[in-house]
Amino acid sequence: MASPADGTTTTLDPDEPERRLRTEIERLREEAVRQKTLAHRRAEFWAKTDVALGFPAALLAGTAGATGLASADARIPAALLALASAGFAAGAGFLRSATRCRANKRARRAWAEVEGRAAVKLTLHHLTSEDLGELLELRQAALDSYDGEDPQAGSPPLAAG
Repeated sequence: MASPADGTTTTLDPDEPERRLRTEIERLREEAVRQKTLAHRRAEFWAKTDVALGFPAALLAGTAGATGLASADARIPAALLALASAGFAAGAGFLRSATRCRANKRARRAWAEVEGRAAVKLTLHHLTSEDLGELLELRQAALDSYDGEDPQAGSPPLAAG
């Protein structure tokens, strides 16, 4: 028992550290659920954006080529179609929607791993600070997954030196 200066007596709860760990792990799991859902919605948005810009670019480019070859009088409409196609292609390149879609899919997988591991940890009878540390490392990996390239898609990184 501890006696504060005001004379009241408080009892230290031996389960308090584990309760705090469990609360923090629950908070991490809830964050992972929210972030996974958000990454899923973003991946869908960027996939639709990629199609919305890429398909018209390809369609207009083909139409411009066919129009330009049809007759000499069709040069101006063909040029306008080619300009529109170039605009869609430039917009798609500028936004990098395919890259953003892949990054959000990586993030969705990473957040799902955080969620799953947290759920497993919460079933354990006894939690340790190592359990929380592991989940915090997974959380950081999930945050980092938005940046960089997919390790499976790219070539191996060059060695420094």
